[in-house]
Amino acid sequence: MAKAPAKKADGTIDTRHYDVIVAPHITEKSTLLSEHNAVVFKVAGKATKPEIKAAVEALFGVSVQGVNTLTQKGKTKRWKGKPYRRSDVKKAIVTLAAGQSIDITEGVRN
Repeated sequence: MAKAPAKKADGTIDTRHYDVIVAPHITEKSTLLSEHNAVVFKVAGKATKPEIKAAVEALFGVSVQGVNTLTQKGKTKRWKGKPYRRSDVKKAIVTLAAGQSIDITEGVRN
């Protein structure tokens, strides 16, 4: 199976990458990870590590050194006495190459 390029020949970004990266995950712990050149994203539940790597490289224009994923199981809560369950969330810890960074507040570069 041939690997699809992250960017198309004309320089545009494949729209599938926008479906893989859902949002940045900004917490105290993820801010501490930025000191070690890592960024945390919420990603689609069925996204694979190669898809996440290709999406981050295409959307933010950086080179990714590694991707670690985890699935945070949804909590059971109660509302008006009735229990319900929050959705599961998949997160990706993306380690960038030395000297590279992503400014989450800036947004996606086009």
